[in-house]
Amino acid sequence: MQGRKLLGRGIMVASLRYSYYAHIIVLSGMLPENLAMSYVESNLVPGEQVIYETRLHWIVMLPHLVIGILLLDLPGAVLLVYSFSQNGVEHTTLRIMQAGAAALLIAGAVTILVGALRRNATEMAVTNRRVVIKTGLAARKTIEMLLNKVESIEVSESTFGRMLGYGTVVMIGTGGTSEPFAKVAHPLNFRSQVQQQIEKLK
Repeated sequence: MQGRKLLGRGIMVASLRYSYYAHIIVLSGMLPENLAMSYVESNLVPGEQVIYETRLHWIVMLPHLVIGILLLDLPGAVLLVYSFSQNGVEHTTLRIMQAGAAALLIAGAVTILVGALRRNATEMAVTNRRVVIKTGLAARKTIEMLLNKVESIEVSESTFGRMLGYGTVVMIGTGGTSEPFAKVAHPLNFRSQVQQQIEKLK
């Protein structure tokens, strides 16, 4: 009996600890920027400096947060607590409940981590020479536009976008080519920085 309780506690502590640290990493924005140099920083030319950087807003992670926390982590925590409150349950049943709870907690943390990776896979930067945008992880797409080739930048924000600080940015280059990017964090600041760097070139 004592060994069963110790094993169950070990499973609970390990699962909660993994889930806790995964959530802390995601919410603090440490993943993956602190693990490796960003695409923009690793592709600067001599004399080029990053003036401003932004990325997708946390709202893009909302589905992952709902699934990870409400549909996986919360039921997992409830099941784990319930398993420890039962004294007359068979050992095998108790082990199954605890293993299921641990699996839910880990799955919830992994779901949120996947959302964080997808969010941070998009980099948007303004340097003193160009605008650099990179999207995707395995399948990567990059757009690099010299500042003197930028014709205009359109920003559209919904009501919620204005309240939460996100919007759609449309880059328009010479010749009318346009590239839209949705749910960008602080889009007005991004446009302002591009305009300021263009003015410095004149």
